[in-house]
Amino acid sequence: MTAAGPLIEARDLSVHLPGAETMTPVIDKVDFTVGEGRTTGLIGESGSGKTMIASAVIGLLPEAATVSGELRLRDEELLTAGEKRRRNLRGHEIAMIFQDPLSALNPAQRIGRQVGEILRRDGLPRGEVDRAVVGLLDQAGIPDPERRMRAYPHQFSGGMRQRAMIALALAGSPSLVLADEPTTALDVTVQARILRLLASIQAARGMSMLLVSHDLRVMSHVSHDLVVLYAGRVCERGPTKRVLGRPRHPYTKALLASVPAVREASVPADPLPGAPANPMARPSGCAFHPRCPLARERCKVEVPLAREIEPGRFSACHFAEEVTP
Repeated sequence: MTAAGPLIEARDLSVHLPGAETMTPVIDKVDFTVGEGRTTGLIGESGSGKTMIASAVIGLLPEAATVSGELRLRDEELLTAGEKRRRNLRGHEIAMIFQDPLSALNPAQRIGRQVGEILRRDGLPRGEVDRAVVGLLDQAGIPDPERRMRAYPHQFSGGMRQRAMIALALAGSPSLVLADEPTTALDVTVQARILRLLASIQAARGMSMLLVSHDLRVMSHVSHDLVVLYAGRVCERGPTKRVLGRPRHPYTKALLASVPAVREASVPADPLPGAPANPMARPSGCAFHPRCPLARERCKVEVPLAREIEPGRFSACHFAEEVTP
């Protein structure tokens, strides 16, 4: 599919949280776009800032957080929009599928009531809301939706709860869905079904998706574009096939090497040494330099800026040209 243009565009997006002495940029000048009808993946180890970025897009950051930079939905700047406007955008323009549906869904309300909340808020009569909810649950692959809409979250399996979360996210016909690790808590076979479901719904509706994951296999099958994050900064971004096919940042290469080969038993996984950097206390210079095999003195003192190393490919590495596949 050819992108018609960016639906979401972030430039120098930063999120600051209170540190020991001052506000600390846990997300530091991040750039990315999500094209119309496309999926952009945010990938990195735990603590890299993936969920924080998704929370910034939908406007659900902690109260103590401050945000700067640019974040545009089509021609509208979201960071300067009032709370009432951001609330109206949630559900209708931007929706979120949370990582843990058991904690995201209200345990005291029936599934149908939760899925239909935005429809009731829009003033639809009860009969129309119920019919729409049945249709949404059916589209999300929940069998016998007329009966299951009366169930409570604890009466659903993990995969069924995630399908209910998808139905809830789709209720307002959003242009953009933020999927935060939507398959992490599910077994492998259920993961595959949920991913196929998301892909089919996206194709049918022409919606865009920002997918948060630490799973390179998921990204390789689902995303069109990829943003690799480390300690709240972008290491590399570009079309998924090109980023994974020929990484141009040592961190991306290390992530790929850490994934066990499925078809080649002779290629063992090579785990990343060390622990991820803490965005609240990054090392000076390039945050990845304590774990990087290409690190030199320059890397310890100078933060590398993302630069276009080939059309559509950006790398924040002083020595990107030396990174071999």
